[in-house]
Amino acid sequence: MIFLIISILCSVSVSVLLKVARSKKIDIEQAVAVNYLAAIALCMWLLQPDLSQWRAYLPTWWLFAALGVLLPAVFIIMGRAVQQVGIVKSDAAQRLSLFLPITASFLIFGEELSPSRLIGISLAFVALFCLLWKNEGGKKLGNFTTQVMLLLGVWAGYGLIDILFKQVAKSGTAFSGNLLVAFCLAAALMFGYLFYKGSKWTIAGITGGLLLGCLNFANIWSYVRAHQAMSDNPALVFAGMNIGVIVLGTLVGAVAFKENLSRINAAGIAVAVCAIGCLFYWPQLAKLMGI
Repeated sequence: MIFLIISILCSVSVSVLLKVARSKKIDIEQAVAVNYLAAIALCMWLLQPDLSQWRAYLPTWWLFAALGVLLPAVFIIMGRAVQQVGIVKSDAAQRLSLFLPITASFLIFGEELSPSRLIGISLAFVALFCLLWKNEGGKKLGNFTTQVMLLLGVWAGYGLIDILFKQVAKSGTAFSGNLLVAFCLAAALMFGYLFYKGSKWTIAGITGGLLLGCLNFANIWSYVRAHQAMSDNPALVFAGMNIGVIVLGTLVGAVAFKENLSRINAAGIAVAVCAIGCLFYWPQLAKLMGI
């Protein structure tokens, strides 16, 4: 359980860092680029991927290429979303993205669609609609449209990344090697982009990126360790992680940053928790009850 708690804390801490980035004069693009250098170093040190079997990665080069583009792009979108929309909605949108790979599992990969999954997916779209709902008149329509696009970008981006990682896992290559290659491609893309645009590097951007990389990798590492430690109950890890991030993110956003939620937005948070619980806990409960 300790690994799951660490993963939840690190995930929300990433959102907090992205939230305060502007006030601390941290350039998000620079931070994202440096973040991948820290992630590469930690991956080599802690996961120790086997690089001798590099030929095994060639058949899935297109997956790594897609991940190399999506990882930094979605990270930047998440940063913008946290700053403009807030931690609460951004974290909820990120966690609701898990329903895209679940939907893909039966539409593309031929898995069986159970009633509980159908209910969970339906609730997920209701929750997403509630999160995107806005009935306040204080901001311009243009700002609202931007916020909606950012939240949809977070939702779709993280969902696509999850689908790609599932495809990589099906190819049989090692998880640590997958991460390393994806991190390297993402770093190369970000640094190439920053050098092309002539970005002026700052100490805040570099130190913020190192901290971001440590938190990001710690989140991934502890989440994997949680699955290993609780291998007999993966549903608990999935549900605990997603519900934990939504609940903690809501508390941090409301208490630390005074983020305002309408009643419909708050209902969306509650529906999101119910959707995740329905998806991961109901099958276990139904099995115990003999349903």
